[in-house]
Amino acid sequence: MTMITPPQLEQEDDEMLVPHSEFTEGPQPMEVAQVEAPHTAESQSVEDPPSTRFTWPIENFSRLNLKKLYSDIFIVGGYKWRILIFPKGNNVDHLSMYLDVADATTLPYGWNRYAQFSLSVINQIHSKLSIRKDTQHQFNSRESDWGFTSFMPLGELYDPSRGYLVNDTCVVEAEVAVRRVVDYWNYDSKKETGYVGLKNQGATCYMNSLLQTLYHIPYFRKAVYHMPTTENDIPSASIPLALQSLFYKLQYSDSSVATKELTKSFGWDMYDSFMQHDVQELNRVLCEKLEDKMKGTVVEGAIQQLFEGHHMNYIECINVDYKSSRKESFYDLQLDVKGCKDVYASFDKYVEVERLEGDNKYHAEQYGLQDAKKGVLFIDLPPVLQLHLKRFEYYFIRDGMVKINDRYEFPVQLDLDRDNGKYLSPDADRTVRNLYTLHSVLVHSGGVHGGHYYAFIRPTLTDQWFKFDDERVTKEDVKRALEEQYGGEEELPQTNPVFNNTPFKFTKYSNAYMLVYIRESDKEKIICNVDEKDIAEHLRIRLKKEQEEKEHKKKEKAEAHLYTIIKVARDEDLSQQIGKDIYFDLVDHDKVRSFRIQKQLPFNLFKDEVAKEFGVPVQYQRFWLWAKRQNHTYRPNRPLHYQEEVQSVGQLREVSNKAHNAELKLFLEVELGPDLRALPPPDRTKEDTLLFFKLYDPEKEELRYVGRLFVKALGKPVEILSKLNQMAGFTANEEIELYEEIKFEPSVMCEHIDKRLSFRSSQLEDGDIICFQKATTPENEQQCRYPDVPSFLEYVHNRQMVHFRSLERPKDDDFCLELSKLFTYDDVVERVARHIGIEDPSKIRLTSHNCYSQQPKPQPIKYRGVEHLSDMLVHYNQTSDILYYEVLDIPLPELQGLKSLKITFHSSAKDEVVVHNIRLPKSSTVADVLHDLKTKVELSQPNAEIRLVEVFYHKIYKIFPLSEKIENINDQYWTLRAEEVPEEEKHLSPHDRLIHVYHFLKDANQNQVQIQNFGEPFFLVIHEGESLAEVKVRIQKKLQVPDEEFSKWKFAFLSLGRPEYLQDSDILANRFQRRDVYGAFEQYLGLEHLDTTPKRAYTVNQNRHVYEKPVKIYN
Repeated sequence: MTMITPPQLEQEDDEMLVPHSEFTEGPQPMEVAQVEAPHTAESQSVEDPPSTRFTWPIENFSRLNLKKLYSDIFIVGGYKWRILIFPKGNNVDHLSMYLDVADATTLPYGWNRYAQFSLSVINQIHSKLSIRKDTQHQFNSRESDWGFTSFMPLGELYDPSRGYLVNDTCVVEAEVAVRRVVDYWNYDSKKETGYVGLKNQGATCYMNSLLQTLYHIPYFRKAVYHMPTTENDIPSASIPLALQSLFYKLQYSDSSVATKELTKSFGWDMYDSFMQHDVQELNRVLCEKLEDKMKGTVVEGAIQQLFEGHHMNYIECINVDYKSSRKESFYDLQLDVKGCKDVYASFDKYVEVERLEGDNKYHAEQYGLQDAKKGVLFIDLPPVLQLHLKRFEYYFIRDGMVKINDRYEFPVQLDLDRDNGKYLSPDADRTVRNLYTLHSVLVHSGGVHGGHYYAFIRPTLTDQWFKFDDERVTKEDVKRALEEQYGGEEELPQTNPVFNNTPFKFTKYSNAYMLVYIRESDKEKIICNVDEKDIAEHLRIRLKKEQEEKEHKKKEKAEAHLYTIIKVARDEDLSQQIGKDIYFDLVDHDKVRSFRIQKQLPFNLFKDEVAKEFGVPVQYQRFWLWAKRQNHTYRPNRPLHYQEEVQSVGQLREVSNKAHNAELKLFLEVELGPDLRALPPPDRTKEDTLLFFKLYDPEKEELRYVGRLFVKALGKPVEILSKLNQMAGFTANEEIELYEEIKFEPSVMCEHIDKRLSFRSSQLEDGDIICFQKATTPENEQQCRYPDVPSFLEYVHNRQMVHFRSLERPKDDDFCLELSKLFTYDDVVERVARHIGIEDPSKIRLTSHNCYSQQPKPQPIKYRGVEHLSDMLVHYNQTSDILYYEVLDIPLPELQGLKSLKITFHSSAKDEVVVHNIRLPKSSTVADVLHDLKTKVELSQPNAEIRLVEVFYHKIYKIFPLSEKIENINDQYWTLRAEEVPEEEKHLSPHDRLIHVYHFLKDANQNQVQIQNFGEPFFLVIHEGESLAEVKVRIQKKLQVPDEEFSKWKFAFLSLGRPEYLQDSDILANRFQRRDVYGAFEQYLGLEHLDTTPKRAYTVNQNRHVYEKPVKIYN
């Protein structure tokens, strides 16, 4: 069904946006495109159509056996659309969901359409928990679907208690609005705005927005320019030079600027560039690094002068004369967003006085415990004030981070002297006027798991704002830069007033994340003039040269259609390359002399160019055309005819090159006399064949080019043996063996040549290669690793240098081994074991490398699970040279025959929880596991009975029967818990009940009740007629909870997530009537209280997204 309504669901996060493809591990973009449509003048549409919502209920969802499933077709903007889902994930453990152009295969060539859309999975119990993700995309024939490969974890989707699957029905929604296609490609940022953008390396928009902000603080830019660098420095190894280079290009370039040199100077690799980090953390780390590198230079202290302020932390006793204070510096301030309507409210909260009284009294040295006031006041504020807004906070209900999208206002002018300087300490210099004007607004668009960053900046503090969004810079008005970045909710106008609909509101996920203010009194100093005299001469020369080279390449590219590149290979190139750079074929054409020649130039005149370059007179030059053969080798095929040489270069290239590229490849044949002077080329008949010769030395394992010869087609190799011996430097009668090098892809083909047959009989033709060597002897065959040409070429073709890394240290190479791609599994592990000194190679376990994530693959290589080394190194269409190894305590075949289970044992004898790894044959049962576990744990008594239960999300889902096979038990997602069976459970009377007891709390912020379980669930026996008051006594004793804390606990009967609170007089057995309820874990006695168990520490940076690694700059 469809209905026209605006969006209203709350978005939790944004995952990777990708066109759907049938694989997971590829260079997928990790950033989410902006949620909101561009608001630039050229992209605004006067009559944008309203969005349309399509709802798709999918029944029997868990029983779907299809890999992918399409919805019915629905119409938006006159176009046909449909939803595409992968119910079991598109090769990931997440639901995969995309918007698809339904009629993509029948649309005319060149079609495209631009749409903003959201995809949602509806929570049918609590709608506020529905998962919605927004994006936009320009659809075309190559990318006819677009969406989220990792939309939501399958574990959450298929968990019936979560509310996404009710009565085995999943409800999916798409909200689509078709927009006018924007012409991004012809937009010129420099021409339109005077500024240029920064290129995105994959997920570096957060860095780009920060760099633009810092660049547009001219005092900062000037300080960077004045950092000492030399002409010998390399930008990719010097942060100061890389930053100087970047700023120079931003200042003087006409097009967007790359940041790869800068990130290389940080010591980052491609993986770092595809990992989105926190912009606030990068700001701190970068400024710390620059501050350190400025020490001892003319700009030492520049960072502090710009950004450093000081505040005073104080504690003052109320009833005695005692005060303690401590001065601290800061470079930025983190301001609360939650519960604050604007920046002033955040500052009020920042300096709010806290009362230390009651149990929280302050210990004041000689006065003991005292009532006191605790607070913060500012001693001085910096010229450039950086305010980081705490849009991301830890949410204990979910045990994770959430984004705060609340409305939060910030003024163009910020007066921190307001209310008689209430933010300032008594020691503050009141002559300094702390009136600030807004310089830049950094925006985050998206959710807690990812998004997109861009910045609004006023470079000269005029009324004109600019939006810096990676490569694109646009002019913006003050409303767009300020009000639209406050966040909060937005109300959409009614689409059909006739129905008198209630206006819809939706949360805005694009909002300010960092603010930069400049103090009015320091404005002239900060917004200073920066010109070429501030830039070191060597830097100007270097960058102007780079710019000239860039312009030259640009010009060449523009004029490329007028020119042909001619690559000329000579005997000298073959001698230099064969045996060093290459072993197969004759030459690498990218390493020979190339000429850029106008297509209209007659080829005869080009020969004059060759004469000047190589010193070979025109009359002594003979050129051969190269040809690619069917076996993928590349050889000189035939000489140019006289008629061809009088043609233009362009005509000749078209005749010789069916691929229609701009290159013409030639071999220059030059005959040399005894005095090494050029001679006229010899006459050639159809019976003459040009052959090339390589010499192999088995003792040195060397292959080299020794020359070429014309032979008669009907002649025999025996007739040229003395000549070949002369070319090789052998004695005239040395016995030699000849081999033809035929091909090398996909495998080497090198065949022995019968010296008594004619060249024609051996099917030798122009351009063929003969490799020869001294005849092998039995002694040579034993002494040499590769005694003949075929074995050596096979070795060269298959040799592979492999970098081995310990699985425990996956970033660092431990050692390298030269191996063969044809090595078997046993060969590889034997070499590794020998290298690291392990006697038993079967204790080596290997893991392949993921070329895209630059990490080990999740699953190791099974024992003899692959045939050859080449199979270990391949990853989709890429080949790696990295393997990870680990040394096992038992042989791998034995380990693979075992099932490893991680079991948490809850001891009754001691108040402790211990994790044990149990390894048993896969055919073992749960009884075998418990028997083995008994030998490892301390029991309350020797004959105590223990059981194994399955715990998931703090609920007990199963007690394992002793006879159950362990092979199919999963300990990856579920916790396996072992515990002693209490005596009272062994002797249940017919009227006793064994019930589940779980800890829980409610989310008070939700409109509807949201139950969150936590802690360790347990079983409890309840007796007939037993009241809650009696049961509470046993629970308190079992859990050893102090009286004061236990008095705050509430008790409820919960069924299918709905709590019904109990009174002390309630008889519990009356609630738990049915003994064998399906899904007993959904009917339990709930203990409601605060979760006091330790949580993960988020103190370092409250704003870091949960998936991020810390920012590191290594150099």
